[in-house]
Amino acid sequence: MGEVNPSCILSEEHRPKHVITEGEGIPLIDLSPITNREGLSADPNKAVEDLAAKIGEACRTWGFFTVINHGVPSGIRRRIMEAAREFFALPEEEKKKVSREDHNTAGFHNDEHSKDFKDWKEVYDFYVNDGMLMPASHELDDPEIVPWFTPWPENLPEFRETCAEYGRACEKLFFILLELVSLSLGLPPKRLHGYFENQASFARLNYYPPCPKPELVLGTGGHKDPSALTVLAQEDVEGLDVLRKSDGAWVRVKPVPDSFVINVGDVLQVWSNDLYESVEHRAEVNAETERYSIPIFFHPSHDVTMKPLDELVDEQSPAKYPEYKAGKWLNLRMYNNYKKHGFYMRMTDYKVAA
Repeated sequence: MGEVNPSCILSEEHRPKHVITEGEGIPLIDLSPITNREGLSADPNKAVEDLAAKIGEACRTWGFFTVINHGVPSGIRRRIMEAAREFFALPEEEKKKVSREDHNTAGFHNDEHSKDFKDWKEVYDFYVNDGMLMPASHELDDPEIVPWFTPWPENLPEFRETCAEYGRACEKLFFILLELVSLSLGLPPKRLHGYFENQASFARLNYYPPCPKPELVLGTGGHKDPSALTVLAQEDVEGLDVLRKSDGAWVRVKPVPDSFVINVGDVLQVWSNDLYESVEHRAEVNAETERYSIPIFFHPSHDVTMKPLDELVDEQSPAKYPEYKAGKWLNLRMYNNYKKHGFYMRMTDYKVAA
């Protein structure tokens, strides 16, 4: 990536500029009151209620927040970052042996497009449960269901187990956060758990090489996540920007040691009937330093019907979205991300006309 590929060069309107790097950033939430628990009780105490309120406010105002004292061991965070470095240091021909396919999106790829421009990055995706069932296509009239699986590199013997261990550790954090989100919406803590029994969640190792002209490209262009929640680990190299809801300004997310950045995805936006919004974000690159980040996109089972939750719909707040199968939505978003289509798919494209 020594030269700038013309397909990566953004049009003027999409180039990274005017980023706010000082002042108020996304909320920082300390989970230490609850990280030693296996789950929240049906009758939460004051500390749990306070945390749920803070998370609810962060979801409403930003769609993003950072958590500390989260319970994920620092050792597995360190090992997954080391595993990412080892993988992306492999020769190109070795990485391509585990390339993603059109109908099995895990594996290596370096051709993701955001808003029809090629991203300045390399990626390796793996499924949290190693394999899962998904629709064969995004077409609504195609009933076929097929297995998706992760192609693992053969010459990195500890890579697969490290990825699996990291996925399990972050899954525990995700379910704690999901319970807090449920409480913040006035629901029982485990109200949403059943949607993830055969989850279609996947993790991504992102590698952003230095770029000779970083002002012309983006590591990942502006986008919204298809997940319910995304759990992101990043190191001390900056690059993540969030579109602030209050004024539409791009705000830099400052790395906090041993933290995770959490954001609302499309699925939670639908479930909450727009009480919580999936917010646009992007990743910038720089000319001197490589950057690594690892998001896990926690997504419900393929056969779950996405629709506003019954408890959050009434005459004053009617459902804003029609029913849509979660697997079809994820498949459609994947289809949209890897080819130049001339359009960018958003959940709001499917809103019910007011």
